[in-house]
Amino acid sequence: MTRSPAVAKNAPPVPATYEQALAELDRLVQQMEGGQLPLDELLDGYRRGAELLAICRGKLQTVEDQVKLLEDGQLKAWTPE
Repeated sequence: MTRSPAVAKNAPPVPATYEQALAELDRLVQQMEGGQLPLDELLDGYRRGAELLAICRGKLQTVEDQVKLLEDGQLKAWTPE
């Protein structure tokens, strides 16, 4: 059985929700800002952070697109009732 070269060994799973991705990104940023990570881990953390940021942006864009559809193509300000 061969493994696809695009699939990295021991790659962290893609978070299922925006909140999970954001929480992982927050933890990662705290670790990186703490200055305690070795250089290799810092580079891996940067890569993972870029992936998480793309996931968060994608999920936010999806929600924004859905809201635009629901509001007949016009994004309206939300006001609590």
